[in-house]
Amino acid sequence: MNLHAFLNPIEEENKKVVASKRFIDGTGKPIEWEIRTITAEEDEYLRKSCTKKVQVPGKKGQFIQEIDTNKYLGLLAVSCTVCPNLNDAELQNGYGVMGADSLLKKMLHAGEYTAFLAKIQEMNGFDSSMDELVEEAKN
Repeated sequence: MNLHAFLNPIEEENKKVVASKRFIDGTGKPIEWEIRTITAEEDEYLRKSCTKKVQVPGKKGQFIQEIDTNKYLGLLAVSCTVCPNLNDAELQNGYGVMGADSLLKKMLHAGEYTAFLAKIQEMNGFDSSMDELVEEAKN
């Protein structure tokens, strides 16, 4: 086993994607947004911040953990977006919102937002759907 390979992983470079064709530069070309991957540790923090205990109906004193998937995906998108800076107060003020997650949802149309989330999930290794995983497990 080569320990050196584990101590020096290949660094993944940030990617440039067009989140919307509505944001254009001076020449009329769509502006690319920069996105990055996050570590499993960062992801765990995001998941924990979106998880709450919910009482099991009819079972006094029993709780299950439930994750708010929409909140998680929004925070994942914010964490992975390098440019534009979604935490920029001037940008948030320009859209009349507070918070990076609210800004992102205000900036992008519903389909653009969904496509942007898909690109971020793919970049972070969440590109296999549950159906694909089930089929793979069957084989």
